[in-house]
Amino acid sequence: MGASVLGRPYQRRDGTLWCEGVALERLADAVGTPAYVYSANALRERFRALDAALAAVPHRIHYSLKANSSRGLLQVLRAEGCRADVVSGGELMRARRAGFAPDDIIFGGVGKRRDEIRAAIESRVLLLNVESAAELDIAIEEAQSLGTRARIAFRVNPEVHVANAHEFIATGSRGHKFGIPWGEVPALAARALASPHVELSGLDMHVGSQLTNLEPYRDGVARLAALARELQRQGAPLRFFDAGGGLPARYDAEEAPDLALFAEIIVPVVNDLGLELIVEPGRFVVAESCVLLTRVLYRKPSGGTDFVICDAGMSELLRPSHYDAFHKVEAVRPRGGTATVDVVGPICETGDFIARDRLMDDPAPGDVLAVHTAGAYGYVMALTYNTRPRAPEVLVDGSRWAVITRRETLDDLVRLEAETVEWAEG
Repeated sequence: MGASVLGRPYQRRDGTLWCEGVALERLADAVGTPAYVYSANALRERFRALDAALAAVPHRIHYSLKANSSRGLLQVLRAEGCRADVVSGGELMRARRAGFAPDDIIFGGVGKRRDEIRAAIESRVLLLNVESAAELDIAIEEAQSLGTRARIAFRVNPEVHVANAHEFIATGSRGHKFGIPWGEVPALAARALASPHVELSGLDMHVGSQLTNLEPYRDGVARLAALARELQRQGAPLRFFDAGGGLPARYDAEEAPDLALFAEIIVPVVNDLGLELIVEPGRFVVAESCVLLTRVLYRKPSGGTDFVICDAGMSELLRPSHYDAFHKVEAVRPRGGTATVDVVGPICETGDFIARDRLMDDPAPGDVLAVHTAGAYGYVMALTYNTRPRAPEVLVDGSRWAVITRRETLDDLVRLEAETVEWAEG
């Protein structure tokens, strides 16, 4: 079965890089650098491709806001019929502000505060994903105090072997902090079924992120299906089977994920159970839609290394430093020739880099570089370290563009600081 055909939204015309119908050179001049630029049609294409792949079963696609929670992007996806998956009270607020109805929101996360659990129940979100016995107790208490019955799902750790690109994005193996340990689920289900204040409506798993091999899904789905059948025999009113996220994005020369195979693994199982399928993609939807534009400030040879010093670094894209992640870097308008360089930023840290020992276009100061696949875990993980304002986000849709998040100012960075200290007695 062949991989899905998913286009790349950034193409060259007359030697320069364009996003849809807008030249990136013009955008860099208009909004300055650094800047995140997104293709609206790339978002639509990926949502539609996944939606079509799952058409054989009743399903809901809940985009994971943790990948990127910008309102402008959320509104594009909501218009397509996408729903939302949130992991904090802040993300719940963002989803509501973007127009998602409570019944289109799932609230997950391993460390929910009591007030966040109460807010989720009070908002009447579709599902509150419970991840521990203590969280179940709080959900029951808060639902009781509100005089309501909360719809919950159990996020289960499927305890399958997952080979991720980095240990920090593996979530579904034994011993990880995420999900209810496999052996504890039956006892917790009995407690939930005995309570008049919660309704156990779903089972959820998340085996990991950036899964280029889909076999962990096959193992996880089989285990979760067996558990669903056991709970249905116990009388659980299950409605939803949540296979989580994890579909990969392309950072280099990888093939697009095989959505047909993904559906082949999941759809028959869910159909057999008679449940509605939920999937929670994040990176797959948004990562490839974006490039980070950065301007070269200096070329600096030092100790045998040729440094390309730019105005973006780990403050705008933390993934290379944090995960040793690869992001393709190219000149928006190449001058000709190549060089092996380290692309680094202005932050006072040795770990401030975007690419190391990289053969790429040979840039000069003033040139604009495009750092690809920056839409997921880019802006949402951006830092203000060294008192650097965060960059703007720009959305391109055909031949038009708009700033959807303005560039921060220095005043923004100090707005919450007290000008005069007001002491309180202890």
